[in-house]
Amino acid sequence: MKELLYLKDEQLKDLIEKLFIIYRETFSDSKKVLSKYSIGLAHHKVIHLLSMYRGISISDLLKRLKITKQSLNRVLKDLIKLEIITFKKDNKDTRVKHIFLNNKGEKLFNEIFDLQKKRIYNALLKSTSEEVVNFDNVLKKIING
Repeated sequence: MKELLYLKDEQLKDLIEKLFIIYRETFSDSKKVLSKYSIGLAHHKVIHLLSMYRGISISDLLKRLKITKQSLNRVLKDLIKLEIITFKKDNKDTRVKHIFLNNKGEKLFNEIFDLQKKRIYNALLKSTSEEVVNFDNVLKKIING
């Protein structure tokens, strides 16, 4: 355990490579489904967030994605054409729009999620509860810088 406290550059490079591979493999599963709809990972990110934050406002979605309005508009237009999202104006402030996945959007999300879930579930199943908790803690620390 002590050697983990003094990670060398080569060990950090190895960890970063594993993060790239994790990303590639986890999202290659979803690319198979996305390609059927002629959409990509940008669309998947929006679909995923809409499944997590039902009725999220466009403003909050932009903050979570850290992208420009122009980029989000391009993705939303594609999702509108596919008829998988709906909008609802805020009851108090009609300038605010909330976005929802409709039934077709939920079905698409679940199709992607089921593929990704298998990979992650199997990895977690082969890990001890301590490994899972520690891994989650490390991921949070990486995310929060």
